[in-house]
Amino acid sequence: MTETRGDAGLDLDGDRLREECGVFGIFGHADAAAITALGLHALQHRGQEAAGIVSFDGKRFHSERRLGLVGDNFSRREVIERLPGLSAMGHVRYSTTGETVLRNVQPLFAELDGGGFAIGHNGNLTNGLTLRRQLVRDGAIMQSTSDTEIILHLVAHAKRNRFIDRFIEGLRQLEGAYAFVGLTNKKLIGARDPLGIRPLVIGKLDATPILASETCALDIIGAKYVRDVENGEIVVFDEDGMHSHKPFPPMAARPCIFEYIYFSRPDSLVGGRNVYDVRKTMGAQLAREAPASADVVIPVPDSGVPAAIGYAQESGIPYELGIIRNHYVGRTFIEPSQHIRQLGVRLKHSANRAVVSGKRIVLIDDSIVRGTTSVKIVQMMREAGAKEVHFRIASPPITHSDYYGIDTPERDKLLAATHDLDGMRRFIGADSLAFLSVEGIYRAMGYEQRDPLKPQFTDHCFTGDYPTALTDHTGQEASPRQLSLLAEAS
Repeated sequence: MTETRGDAGLDLDGDRLREECGVFGIFGHADAAAITALGLHALQHRGQEAAGIVSFDGKRFHSERRLGLVGDNFSRREVIERLPGLSAMGHVRYSTTGETVLRNVQPLFAELDGGGFAIGHNGNLTNGLTLRRQLVRDGAIMQSTSDTEIILHLVAHAKRNRFIDRFIEGLRQLEGAYAFVGLTNKKLIGARDPLGIRPLVIGKLDATPILASETCALDIIGAKYVRDVENGEIVVFDEDGMHSHKPFPPMAARPCIFEYIYFSRPDSLVGGRNVYDVRKTMGAQLAREAPASADVVIPVPDSGVPAAIGYAQESGIPYELGIIRNHYVGRTFIEPSQHIRQLGVRLKHSANRAVVSGKRIVLIDDSIVRGTTSVKIVQMMREAGAKEVHFRIASPPITHSDYYGIDTPERDKLLAATHDLDGMRRFIGADSLAFLSVEGIYRAMGYEQRDPLKPQFTDHCFTGDYPTALTDHTGQEASPRQLSLLAEAS
């Protein structure tokens, strides 16, 4: 895992969690590349470092991969015209493995003995480094440092005749979380890991099939949501329609809880649940668990907004926009002085003094990672004249690192892993601090409680209960429960 880049002193987003990427694919449409660009634009929140599109025109594949935002690279007609064909797939990236260089930008493409194969990946393989070393020892020549390239080599080395069987053989060797979208000269393929940790949905634009990380990518092009790709399922679209393969033993799904807390766009459906409604429910549950005597409820924009609305509605405390975010700011200064560095915070966030001054405020945020963001926010509220600052977090404390596609720091840099609750409160400078409980998260998701034997979600960041082996991180395979005990002991 790479650590979140950026100086938190320049930008309040510097201490945010980051998700690896988003994927999109379409099969059999005259405007395949243009539609893919629109779909990626809707998924831009899942990755802002790079974007790429591969298309197939019936004879050959075409690829455009660029560093930067979708709109900056794929809004020009001449770029889309270089991507002809009726089928296309695309990817937006925030790296958790591999450098931010053009060779790591997806979709990755390879010519196999059966034809070309392009693939994009959302997630992270927990045995990717181990597999990579084995492949290199066997003579594989790697062109990137991304774990996504591994599946290309596994498919190429597979001993089956049919492509889908070779793809399945490759998937059987993977550990961790993945949602793949792949494109061949005859097929669009989607695959989701056996636990369904990372999301992937099926849509239709008239009769044209679509795969996407979130339903918001369907909405932007006027497509209809059909269903989620099931955990452990592989779906194949070709000229004969859709084919479903389920090569793994049945397992209860454990989708990532952070898709609901932070990553997915509020207007998306994830697992059949509207993300905005879930976040409001989390805020309401937080109000029941951690009430505060205050005058106003203020969200930390933008991710804290739905939870703050839920908290305000449940508590009866008025909701106000006490922090204003400027969405039109680019990069700040390269090497600023400390004084300019402090002023730089206000380029993206500023206090609404008329709302804050003289008030007892409840600040609502989705999570605390290192805590440096929270320090800046509390300081900003104090400087704007807040009488009291009560911090409420609409998720449990993050005490364990992630290995499934979320960019978290090492455990010793997680504030909740190194401080007790009062230590965290003193660190960020709040008058009080409280988190939503693990049980509260599950109640907000519609469950009475977390099943300790069969948890309904992947929640290891809060509990240390890793649902898969972590071969690259432990040096050996281990059961989820053993991993949990190891994490607790570290």
